[in-house]
Amino acid sequence: MPAPLPAPLPTLFLSHGAPTLAIADSPARRFLAGFGASLPRPRAILLASAHWLTQGPALSLADRPETIHDFGGFGPELAAMTYPAPGAPELADRAAHLLAEAGFTVALDPRRGLDHGAWVPLSLLYPAADVPVTTLSIQPREDAAHHLAIGAALRPLRDEGVLVVGSGALSHNLGEVFAHEPEDSEAPGWVRDFADWAAEAVATGDRALLADWQARAPHAERNHPTPEHLLPLFVAAGAGTDGRPGRMLHRSQTYGVLAMDAYAFD
Repeated sequence: MPAPLPAPLPTLFLSHGAPTLAIADSPARRFLAGFGASLPRPRAILLASAHWLTQGPALSLADRPETIHDFGGFGPELAAMTYPAPGAPELADRAAHLLAEAGFTVALDPRRGLDHGAWVPLSLLYPAADVPVTTLSIQPREDAAHHLAIGAALRPLRDEGVLVVGSGALSHNLGEVFAHEPEDSEAPGWVRDFADWAAEAVATGDRALLADWQARAPHAERNHPTPEHLLPLFVAAGAGTDGRPGRMLHRSQTYGVLAMDAYAFD
């Protein structure tokens, strides 16, 4: 008899920051490295990455996804890292079916590997690389409501032992990173105010309020000149139970201006 599946799993939003999260000590790295052991072991992982951008939702069918080093200038240790987790093509097919039922036109990519938005946090959560994983793209030309709807369509996966993860960043203004020193400096007010608003919006369970972040959150455009790193938050929130408050799991910052907050939605 097969082992019972852990259900329903929470959904997660994780801030992955810079690729150096995989190797450099930081509060966010320590959090992720310890958090995986506290979760029930999932049957598989579906991860929406801020680094896979498409016009419509797409899922990876790769059964042995390659490790994509979609960055440069971080040294040979990171460039040599691999994350050889097995793919989850059956999960990709199941997710595509759910999305199609919800009215989305879905593409299936037979070769898409794991970009650093996927393998960097997963290498800390599940360092043995033994949980099958498929990735989901996001659509930077679509709004938060679109990504909430994607998450809602995927909600049944939680009852099937699948861990749904959105991987992005609570704040992501790279121009400010290069102007801000040092790495462990205190977050400026415009980052703190945005993170405070997000925490309060998540805690209300009001998805419509959260989705209106560009109009309601303080310093929204300064924290996200482009929205792609926040959109995975809405996939994770949408897959959570309607009206149920989200939970803050972690709060810290890297380079002062990269908020590394993490949330769970039950």
